[in-house]
Amino acid sequence: MHLSCDAQGRPRQLALTGGQAGDCPHAPALLVADLRAGQHVLADRAYDANYLREQITQAGAQAVIPSKKNRKVPIAHDAQVYKNRNQIERCFNRLKAYRAIANRFEKTALAYLALVTLAAIRMWL
Repeated sequence: MHLSCDAQGRPRQLALTGGQAGDCPHAPALLVADLRAGQHVLADRAYDANYLREQITQAGAQAVIPSKKNRKVPIAHDAQVYKNRNQIERCFNRLKAYRAIANRFEKTALAYLALVTLAAIRMWL
């Protein structure tokens, strides 16, 4: 499950992919609708890619993503702002508080995505 959330930890965009799929290739699709000038985009090291940083910068937002350890020239990030990334983890934890989401009881991806969407709607209400 790939997810973007707002500053209050509420889900904004959802995407469901196979377990072997990487995180970074799906990030641009999740961020396209939400990026505005002056915003910060917080993400972990898995999202450290030049094309993603370019997309965020072109939208006028600021990427707060720590560099991967294997990057030859590390890119600095704002550590104070990065502390707010726990909102993303909290959002995942609130979604996984539903037992059916955490254990993935549904047999099809469509049914699972529907259940996650219902849980996300409930978080907004």
